[in-house]
Amino acid sequence: MAEQRGDGRGTGDVRGGGQDVGESRRSGVRPEEARAWEDLVATARRTVTDGLVVGTSGNVSVRVGDTVLVTPSGVPYDRLAPDDVTGVDLDGRQVLGALVPTSELPMHLAVYRTTGARAVVHTHAVHATAVSTLVSELPLIHYMAAALGGPVRVAPYATYGSDELAENMLRALADRSGCLLGNHGTITYGATLDQAYDRTAQLEWMCRLWLTATSVPGLSPSLLSTEQLAEVEDRLRGYGQRG
Repeated sequence: MAEQRGDGRGTGDVRGGGQDVGESRRSGVRPEEARAWEDLVATARRTVTDGLVVGTSGNVSVRVGDTVLVTPSGVPYDRLAPDDVTGVDLDGRQVLGALVPTSELPMHLAVYRTTGARAVVHTHAVHATAVSTLVSELPLIHYMAAALGGPVRVAPYATYGSDELAENMLRALADRSGCLLGNHGTITYGATLDQAYDRTAQLEWMCRLWLTATSVPGLSPSLLSTEQLAEVEDRLRGYGQRG
């Protein structure tokens, strides 16, 4: 994690950077980026309020065109202001802001480069992290696994912020919109910040459900079959209101 100054702002080089501050458009935040930053900050604060992260752990990003807005490293979310917009391009070069981007930038960029994601949420949710230390895949305890594309895999542990972790995550995310990170937490993505966040919340809830069900002495929870899950996937395609 980035070193912090006394004002709570990170110091150090931007990963994948090399672009001089004067070459970026750090003072030229476009209206759509300003709106996206406001939504990003609200989502990041929600992860704290809902108990999915503690302190400055976890991170959130949203893609606007070819710019990825990300939470900065080591700054409490309740201190983030409109002028703190932090953004990078898809190669990791900083193009907006003076704060150092999250140390987990490689994971976020890997998702954007390989999927159609427009938002990514990474948390250290307690129950999900606990499950990540017990199994290689979350058992099919509930049909909402279908909302993430199928059985949720666990990416093998690797040091936070590393390319190895990003690579492990991508393998676990194949044909999925979320996965567990071994001894670490969760990562989900979606077409919007709300969708990415809702998937994170559902994943944490399923992990809590599985841990609760398996805690009853002498009993084992019944699990769904892949055929049952496939039926739910078909139903979910037509779920919700139609315009």
